[in-house]
Amino acid sequence: MTERCGWAGSQEIYIRYHDEEWGVPEWDSRALWEKLVLDGFQAGLSWITILKKRDNFRSAFAGFDPDVIAGWGPGEVERLLRDPGIIRHRGKIEATITNARAWQRIERDQGFDRFLWDYMGGAPLQNHWRKMDEVPAQTALSQQISKDLKKQGFKFCGPTIVYAFMQAVGMVNDHLVGCPCHARVAQL
Repeated sequence: MTERCGWAGSQEIYIRYHDEEWGVPEWDSRALWEKLVLDGFQAGLSWITILKKRDNFRSAFAGFDPDVIAGWGPGEVERLLRDPGIIRHRGKIEATITNARAWQRIERDQGFDRFLWDYMGGAPLQNHWRKMDEVPAQTALSQQISKDLKKQGFKFCGPTIVYAFMQAVGMVNDHLVGCPCHARVAQL
């Protein structure tokens, strides 16, 4: 009998995320940006905290429309700092606005999806980890992507955040080989 990846735990919200979303290749520029922002908010916290607040984040951040958020200023930052439904961290909120502006430049110049997927040659990396302790927290590639995102003006996108993002959006298939999702995600 196969088992899910150990990090999925037993809470229904985590199981659904693991089974239906994590590792599934994402090709939409806006959705990729949303997940990168959420991974930045997760820094220092558990992912389940973000999952439980994700709908609140989407509401507070205008559906994660970077074209809207790019126009925000101090008033919106103050509004978000008063919103108990999200993580109220000034640096992460301000970084989201900065990242929206950087996203616009990349999207205009080449497409944010292409910017990211070009690192992968347009196809997910299929890893074959057997145990959780084999899965890295970051890689040389996540270090390079992090460095390049920062050159483009992004914040809260260190190599560990970027690797977690790469796992979440299916740039790498890090489901353990014994997990029933590994083969299904590999076929996507």
